[in-house]
Amino acid sequence: MNDTEVEVFVGIDVSKSTLDVCIDSSAEVIHVEYDDKGIRSVCERLTAAQPALIVMEATGGLEMRLACELAAQGLRVAVINPRQARDFAKATGRLAKTDRVDAAMLAAFAKAIRPQARPLKDEQTRSLDEMVSRRRQLIANRVQETLRLDTAGTKPMQKSLKAHIAWLDKRIAEIDADLSRRLRASDVWRAKDDLLRGIPGVGAVTTVTLLAKCPELGTLNRREIAALAGVAPLANDSGKHHGKRFVWGGRADVRAVLYMATISAMRCNPGMKVFATRLRQAGKPPKVVIVACMRKLLTIMNAMVKNSEPWAPKSA
Repeated sequence: MNDTEVEVFVGIDVSKSTLDVCIDSSAEVIHVEYDDKGIRSVCERLTAAQPALIVMEATGGLEMRLACELAAQGLRVAVINPRQARDFAKATGRLAKTDRVDAAMLAAFAKAIRPQARPLKDEQTRSLDEMVSRRRQLIANRVQETLRLDTAGTKPMQKSLKAHIAWLDKRIAEIDADLSRRLRASDVWRAKDDLLRGIPGVGAVTTVTLLAKCPELGTLNRREIAALAGVAPLANDSGKHHGKRFVWGGRADVRAVLYMATISAMRCNPGMKVFATRLRQAGKPPKVVIVACMRKLLTIMNAMVKNSEPWAPKSA
């Protein structure tokens, strides 16, 4: 880029039916319908502008259609956590909130913070992600219905709850079969699944969740992947004060399955058992031991996928 060229940053506020696009170099805000025509118009306008970065908030999946279209045009897109955007708005005194204001704020965020533009999930991975999320929803419903069954006082209520639980069990089994079929049908996913399933304590739910919700596995270094999952300890120091380290943020779905896999690995994985025992003998609290083991297990998974190397107990 020449010295006379000015980098262009774009913020896009996505709602269910409309898009507000702010191009910071001209302070222009484009308002279009969120449909095929609107997406095509935005893509044409931004392809011509060639922005250095486009930022939009994660809005429960609404943003993915536009983000994928823009990425397909070769544009750099970063989808950020809405909390980051609101914290930035408060820090810069942007307290008003409208779609146009939010688009301008996201453009300013892109220019000031320059978040990393990660590769977006392809259609197959997004479909796998949706099915994994649906499975978690059904399991949560089954837990709620089972708790209700424990306190149900009449036979009609018990019959209704049992019928619904049986229906949920059937749907969950169907999704499990579908997920397994999808993994085995893809050469890339099958290879990664085989690698990860070779680790003692790691099962089918863990691998499919990691592949669907953490496609960056194997592409980042150990610090980056730990921060992405939310198992990296964060410093809390000021002057001579050295506070306790806490883990915070990250992808909750990934962290949940990683926790269950770690609990299992601490019982049946020899290397993890030794590591956990050493931490306990050093006086580490139970929660610290578990989080450290979660981080170690994730680091091992990341290295195995990155290098396409099977589980090796001695090196682990």
